[in-house]
Amino acid sequence: MQAISDLRVLLRVRAFRRLFGVRLLSQAGDGAFQVGLATVLFFSPQNAGTAREVAGGFAVMFAPFVVAPFVGVLLDRWRRRQVLLWANVARGLVTMAAAAAMLAGAGTWVVAAIGLVALSLNRFILSGLSAGLPNVLDRELLLTANSVVPTLGAGATFVGGGVGLVLGFLPVAAGIRDGAALLVASLLMLGSAAAALSLGARQLGPLEAPTVPLRDDVAAVLGDLGRGARYLVARRTPGEGLLVMALHRFLYGVVFIASILIARNLLEPGDLTAGMATFAVIVGLTGVGGAAAVVVTPVVAPRTGPQAWVALMLAFAAASQVAMAVSYDRWLVYLCAFLLGMAAQAAKIAVDTIVATDTHDAFRGRAFAFYDLLFNAAFTGAAVLAAFVVPDTGWSRWLFLVLGAVYVVVAAVFWGFGTRTPCDVDPARYEPSGATAR
Repeated sequence: MQAISDLRVLLRVRAFRRLFGVRLLSQAGDGAFQVGLATVLFFSPQNAGTAREVAGGFAVMFAPFVVAPFVGVLLDRWRRRQVLLWANVARGLVTMAAAAAMLAGAGTWVVAAIGLVALSLNRFILSGLSAGLPNVLDRELLLTANSVVPTLGAGATFVGGGVGLVLGFLPVAAGIRDGAALLVASLLMLGSAAAALSLGARQLGPLEAPTVPLRDDVAAVLGDLGRGARYLVARRTPGEGLLVMALHRFLYGVVFIASILIARNLLEPGDLTAGMATFAVIVGLTGVGGAAAVVVTPVVAPRTGPQAWVALMLAFAAASQVAMAVSYDRWLVYLCAFLLGMAAQAAKIAVDTIVATDTHDAFRGRAFAFYDLLFNAAFTGAAVLAAFVVPDTGWSRWLFLVLGAVYVVVAAVFWGFGTRTPCDVDPARYEPSGATAR
């Protein structure tokens, strides 16, 4: 395989091998941690499994992503090797504290508060790994690394999550199972910190000290995001695509929280282990649907056009919600998970294409930063709404009918009033006065 051949070339560079080791250990620890935390928040006896508790746990897991645009400001000021070292040490110790709290029978929200700190630190680690990569590879190898490394890192997260999931089925007390997954995660994180010591303290940059105060850098980030938002609105097609994707993600988040409750409280009442297994199947089928979208979208979307494809997938998502309103039979829940997973991923691929092709290069980075911000803020907002509208069983005929109706409205508006070609705008108009478009 080409990916294996590319990796062999990259591994000949000693500094890359060391940085790659830091990534694999860190992301494996992240996978185990996410599964352990999800188990605590959603499938533990201490958690009564109400809609508000599940939604609150969901917000805890996604809220740190909202601060992602500001992480880069600090990574351009602090030595990135030191960030990888001390953030992993802090994350490992915090995760160990969460494991100890679980074993001691602490309340769910104590563990959730600790988990929020660990997830926030992870934003620095992932960004630091990416920012440091150009300092260990020549320009010729950087493109290869950017295509191979994220995929293998995601694989490490999957493996770590698999280990955490297996530990969740051990025939021991629930607190010990949850604590074991978190303990394994903490050891992997501390191992990543130890691996970071093999790199030079200044090896990952930044190469030059910042020349402006931190306050000015933060203001610049806010200004850049604001100018990017105004540009996207004026350009029309990418702005509309991002808005539709945020709405789609918001609705999808409500469905996701409902799925946790359906698996735990409706399909497997009183059996948390079986509930966790059922939810794992739901997530797996959602992933299979996403994989199907990867195959189908490149074939069909060029014939329909990306905007029409997005509208069609929103209608597809609406159909899945109407089907869910019929009943909560297991086979129907599984089928709708597959259909919604396919619709969500297919729409995202099309929106990614719209944003990438219809955005001037000078604004493309800011467009995707704004995309990431909206994407995760929508999930967090979905948790807030779900706390008030999703029943504790997760299933309500009216809830799914309303979700389906909203999907239909969004699809119809995007189909009937959405812009098909981008408006002709001058990017320089949206830069600071006197600046040149990048």
